[in-house]
Amino acid sequence: MIHVEICQDVQGNITSFTMSGHAEFAEKGQDIVCAGASAVAFGSLNAVISLTGVTPDIEQTDSGFLSCTIPSGLPAEASERMQLLLQGMIVSLQTIENEYGEYINIIFTNRG
Repeated sequence: MIHVEICQDVQGNITSFTMSGHAEFAEKGQDIVCAGASAVAFGSLNAVISLTGVTPDIEQTDSGFLSCTIPSGLPAEASERMQLLLQGMIVSLQTIENEYGEYINIIFTNRG
């Protein structure tokens, strides 16, 4: 199963997210759930970098782990754009979860 954890601050702004695991919906190379979730996450990060000029702290491994931490103290315009793009990512991941909930799980946590 793919596990996605979205961390938010008290204002509801996304401060970080992690994605780990494999959907195991189908064989490697045929797994549309893994491919979809990966495309959404990496496409969103590429959009964040391209459209805000800010590169978040990103960690990834070959085993299916992705972690992204949003820098603090960003200019308001960059922060607003980044939050909108990340909210779009969440909507897309939730769409996958609604259809394939036994293969992907999204949780939200609040941190400071």
